[in-house]
This record gives sequence, structure tokens and C-alpha cells, in this order.
Amino acid sequence: MRSQSLHLAVLVILLAVIGVGVTVYQIFVLQIPLTEHETDHLWNIEAKIEFQASSDVPIKTKLYVPPLDSRFVSVSESFISKDYGVTVDQEEDNRQITWSARRVTGEQTLFYRLVVTARYGGETTETEGPVYRDPIEIEGEAEQEAVETLIQPIRQYSADIETFISEAIKRVNKTDDDAVQLLLHHDDSVEHKVNVLELVLASAHVPMERVHTVLLNKSNAQDPELWVRSYNGQEWLYFNPVTGERGLPDNRLVWWYGDAPLIDIEGGANPTISFAISSSEVNAIRLGQLIDNANATTRFLDYSLYGLPLNDQQIYHLIIMIPVGVLFILLLRNFIGLQTLGTFTPVLVALAFRETGLAFGAAFFTIITAFGLLLRSYLEYLKLQLLPRLSVVLTFVVIIMAVISLFSHKLGMESGLSVSLFPMVILTMMIERLSIAWDERGGNEAFKKGVITLIAAAGAYYLMNIPALEYFMFTFPGVLLVMAAFMLLMGKYRGYRLTELVRFKAMLDDER
Repeated sequence: MRSQSLHLAVLVILLAVIGVGVTVYQIFVLQIPLTEHETDHLWNIEAKIEFQASSDVPIKTKLYVPPLDSRFVSVSESFISKDYGVTVDQEEDNRQITWSARRVTGEQTLFYRLVVTARYGGETTETEGPVYRDPIEIEGEAEQEAVETLIQPIRQYSADIETFISEAIKRVNKTDDDAVQLLLHHDDSVEHKVNVLELVLASAHVPMERVHTVLLNKSNAQDPELWVRSYNGQEWLYFNPVTGERGLPDNRLVWWYGDAPLIDIEGGANPTISFAISSSEVNAIRLGQLIDNANATTRFLDYSLYGLPLNDQQIYHLIIMIPVGVLFILLLRNFIGLQTLGTFTPVLVALAFRETGLAFGAAFFTIITAFGLLLRSYLEYLKLQLLPRLSVVLTFVVIIMAVISLFSHKLGMESGLSVSLFPMVILTMMIERLSIAWDERGGNEAFKKGVITLIAAAGAYYLMNIPALEYFMFTFPGVLLVMAAFMLLMGKYRGYRLTELVRFKAMLDDER
């Protein structure tokens, strides 16, 4: 007995842990939305390149495009051009597009379009970087003295690479400092400040790399913003060279790394590039299905119920709610103590209510059951055996369904046509059980069981018809294991039911 209890406890814990673990993994790791109507941003980025092509000169246009690290997931990417060939090359941490054409003339326009989302992304996976750099040669003793003047307090007020770079950015942006003014040469643009910052960091043997980013917001025009990064031996550290902000914000997309220009054109003149960014809201589940990249989320969706054909998905939206109705009936019977006709018959009737609607379904249920009871009483009078009697009842149930459907159609009540979806065999067995209950315990008891069955079916119908619950069960099927664990625990319950407490109340009062 003790071994059985231990076995049951282990089984319950195992099912609950697996079910909860799978669900938590879906929610927090795969970022599967908790609600059906949850949406996320889909960012549409367009880079437009315009230049003048020289006659009879081959054109080769190179453009850096986002490396698409795991922080952002690509939904689609397109290269729009006429009479151009397109190739995409990987250069260390960068990606570069090359448009090429042998004979084009006049004004040329090329488009690069990218659609990305931050959802279903993860931690950035980056390569290792250098941890040491040789100093940059400085021309002039005054400039050398200015760099040394800046480095001395930076070293004093820093403890590691991260704080050293932050302090260096703070010092370089103090344009009223004489040493900074000397190094800037009266040019306080961001690019020139980064040049000075690189000069200072290199003198302290701290490597630095430029990072060109785009801000993801609704903007018709913007230019890439310059950031810097450095490797501390374990990870890349990102900094805003103007504000000193640490860490790359979630709404910044890295476009390219390094000192090279964004665009390089051979055979063309007067190049210009402009960026336009727009955003749209997309259902989060649909977004996961649109993603081209193979990541953990899209692979999970492919092998989940969402990977089934649409017709099969509709069927499983219905099937997966059956355990919910079963659990509801189990609570009614084992904890409350209500007696229904059959154990799970109300669940099957509730499924029919989903097609007919509760009002029509309850009316059809009552009509067919009442007529079936009358027919069964008549057949009982004829002293027929059980199997022929059930066969006759089933046949007349079908006839009644057909008649109700026909009259409903003539009266314009199309919901009545769904009456044929009632499980005929279940109705037949219900009629037989009602008749037995009538014979054994009288009409009142049979009527009470029939009403309770109808009420239980209505309750299961409402529970199984909650859209949010249906979505949750379909999307997170691991909950079924948790429900199974709870059902196993209920199998060991031997206590009083609520109806029994009411029944024995008088006896308890007498004892007092």
C-alpha cells in the first residue's frame, strides 16, 4: 500500500514538473504570447541609394547592411534594383551587399528593405575581440602632452576597462577643457570626438571599434548614429560617445562595425543614401510563423499544434478542450457530489452545444429526451429485449432529429440544422438510463438527474467556450500534464462531498 502511494506521488510530481516546465519554457524562453490578441512591433526599414552613373563604365555599389545578430530576427529582406546583379558577402562581423552592372547611365536608384522584429530574439552572440592595442602615432608634442594630460585623471578615477572608457568619454566631451580643445581643433562633431577618444584609449592600450546604429522608431528620415564598443576579455561593451550611456538600447539596430564608409561606389558619382523606418503591429503567433530564420521559437511552432494544417488545427481547438470539460465534471461529481447521467456524457452534450448554441441545444436535448422516454416506456410495455429496444429508440432519435432539422429550416432557424451533430448513441443511452432510473427510483429522481446533466453540460459548455482558455490550452499543451496530475490526486480523495454534508447535517445536529 505504501509503495502504491509512493508510486502515485512520484507520478504526480513528474507530470506536474514536466507540464509546468514546458509551459514556463514556452513563455519565458521562447516568448510565446500568453494571450491570443498579443501583438508586437514589426519594423520596416528602407535604405534608398541614389547616384549618377557614368556612361560606358561598369558600376559596382557596395552597401553595409545589418549583420542580424540574435537580438533582432529577420522576417524578410529584399534588394530592389533594375538591371543589376546582387551578391551578399560576409566580412567578419559585417554583411555587405554588392550591386553590379556593366552598362547603365544617368540617375540610378537602388533600394534595400529589411523587416525585423525584436520578439523571438535572444542574447547577442558575438565573436571575441582584441584586448590590447598599440598606441596611435601622434604628431606634435603639444598633442602628445594633451593626451597624457587627459589619461592621468582618467586612470585615477577608473577601475577597469568599462569605467576607463566611461571616464574617457566624459573628459572628451568637456569642450571647455584646454587639452580637449587642442585635440578637437575646434571641430566638436561626434565623428571628431570619437577620433579623439580613440587616440586617448589607444595611448592607454585599450582597443576601440566604431559601431554604426539605427534607431528603431517611426521616422521618415534619419542617419546612422555612431557608437563605440570595446572588448574586456569576456564581452563587448557598448557606449554612446556623447552621453557616455552604457549598453546598446533595445531599440537600436546595429547596421555595421568599423571605420569603413557605409556606401562605396565604383563608376558612379554624387551618391546619397536615406533611411525611412515604419512600424506595424502584428499578432505575435503569426509573427513567429512568418520568421524566415530557423530559431528555437520557429522550430517549436513547426512541431507544435500550429504546425498542423488549418483544418486539423480547427479540430484540435475542439478536442483539446475536452479534458477541461472532463475536469469540470470530475469536480462536480467527486467534490460537490452531483449525480449525472453517465460520467462524461455532459461533456459530449456540451460539445454539441458549441455547434447549436446553448438555447437551441437545451431545447433539442429536452425534446429528444422526452420523446425518447415516451417511446422507451411504450417498448417496455411490449416486453422487448434490451438490444432491439435500444435499436428502435436509436432509429426514432434519428427520425426526430431529421424532423426538427426540416422544420427549423422551413422556419428560418438555421441553428436547428446542427441538431444532427448530437451524438445519437449517447442520447439513446441517456434515454435508456433515464428509463432505468425512472423504474428504480421513480420519476422525480429521473427528472432530477436529467436536469443536473443538462446544467452540468451547460457549465461545461461555458467553460470550454472561453476563447482565452481555448487559446491557452492549444498553445501550451503542457498544461494537460498538470491537469492529469491533479486528476490523479483526485483519484485518492475519499472525503465527504458537499452534498453529503447537507444530507448529514440533521444527524450532526442530533448528535450535538
